[in-house]
Amino acid sequence: MSGDHQDVRSQCTASPSLPLLRLDIHRMLDMLEWQEIRAEFRYDPDSPLVVTVTFLIEDGPQATWRIGRDLLHQGLHSMSGVGDIQVWPSHLEARATAWLQLMSKDVGALFELPVPPLAEWLDHTYELVPAGTETGRLDLDGFLAGLLDGPEVPSD
Repeated sequence: MSGDHQDVRSQCTASPSLPLLRLDIHRMLDMLEWQEIRAEFRYDPDSPLVVTVTFLIEDGPQATWRIGRDLLHQGLHSMSGVGDIQVWPSHLEARATAWLQLMSKDVGALFELPVPPLAEWLDHTYELVPAGTETGRLDLDGFLAGLLDGPEVPSD
């Protein structure tokens, strides 16, 4: 769910919004070196299946990933995801954290996330759009029509 994929938008036009969540997280550079970075988590009820996470690296580029909301939520408590995005709890008694691993064809990154503020924020997303109701909010017909129509191609 990474990159700039065209997403399915909601049919609803007036949705309450949820403030973004800013967290200081840690990126594991190697076994002994960590980098603290800021991550911004956004949820748009008009795209109810995903959470958008932007990683803001000081003196570096920012990166944005779209992560399945259910995958992220489940990963705070048990192993979740396969392939590009995986989330799992750290099981450290000293602190409540979870691991987020992001992989692309060229590079991978491992982040440590604080569970309590992220879990509380995710709970609010489920208050806005309860689990199991997401697809009822989507304009699947419009999305499929856009895919079938495709981009305009000039004729010779």
